[in-house]
Amino acid sequence: MSSIFGKLFSVSTWGESHGAGIGAVVDGCPPGLELSAQDLQRDLDRRKPGQSALTTARKESDQVSILSGVFEGRTTGTPIALMIPNEDQRSHDYSDMQLWYRPSHADLTYDQKYGFRDYRGGGRSSVRESAARVAAGGIARKLLAQTCSTEILAYVSSVYDVDASIDPAMVTFEQIEASSVRCPDPIASKKMEEAILAAKADQDSVGGVVTLIVRNPPKSIGEPVFDRVNSLLAKAALSIPACKGFEIGSGFAGSRMRGSAHNDTIYAENGEFHTRTNRAGGTLGGITNGEDIVCRIAFKPTATISQAQQTASRDGKNGTLSAKGRHDPCVVPRATVIVESMAALVLVDLFLEQRARAGLV
Repeated sequence: MSSIFGKLFSVSTWGESHGAGIGAVVDGCPPGLELSAQDLQRDLDRRKPGQSALTTARKESDQVSILSGVFEGRTTGTPIALMIPNEDQRSHDYSDMQLWYRPSHADLTYDQKYGFRDYRGGGRSSVRESAARVAAGGIARKLLAQTCSTEILAYVSSVYDVDASIDPAMVTFEQIEASSVRCPDPIASKKMEEAILAAKADQDSVGGVVTLIVRNPPKSIGEPVFDRVNSLLAKAALSIPACKGFEIGSGFAGSRMRGSAHNDTIYAENGEFHTRTNRAGGTLGGITNGEDIVCRIAFKPTATISQAQQTASRDGKNGTLSAKGRHDPCVVPRATVIVESMAALVLVDLFLEQRARAGLV
């Protein structure tokens, strides 16, 4: 099973939804970075369950501990071990899933591939694993902020059939966090909340789209031809549970334009090159050009719902399943920080690769 992400700045996550805990080992972080558990806790608090009626009722404090790799408040350059205990497992809720496969869930494929699976909350396939990514991403985020003044933001731009109307360039962290849905458009935010609560009342779920903005990304990072920054961002996003689509810049809308309308004109100012528009989304030829990176990531409706659904059992019988357990009626309000964290891991790895090429330490 693949559990390692990155080359120079690599992250190995471990743990299951209903095990004793989850965590990550981060290798390749340069020495001397000021780091404490509190630096990582802000983002974990944004991801943790039980935040509101819009999320799962599971209660986890998600308090992270740094077990190694930090001495006297600074990274030593050795592996950084992170641990987050699981505190509120209710494994008995999943007794039916031991036999019956949840529609659109990984239950079936895990069984087919491994011949055995941890059915308690989905085990390794649960979005609970993403807390480890967020903890590791916090280290990457801080390193990028200190070295490049990089700011990474993600917000909910649509839920079900409700779309936000806001310019990504104008979005602030405070606007995002002021919304229970993490949508900076107050009117759309209210409608999104209503759509999520309506689905929850029907024992159903809805999906949505997260928009990612990276301001002041490191310039000239990205490794053509296979490790383009856009291709690695897509890989990172699509590795998040429930993610179904990724686009950067103009995305699919660009396929409906002519080149004369789509091309970003370039101009020089004070020895710096810029583009007047940013339909490329901050990359050209897979290399960052210094403009904001803008991506959109689509998430499907949560697979585990309480409505009775037709399915099959491990022994090949057909029947119905009304899934129990505590699940998000919509994943996107908590997915924003996961998207940010995965983007940080991609960018910091490419940044360190480019810095090594330039002979810097």
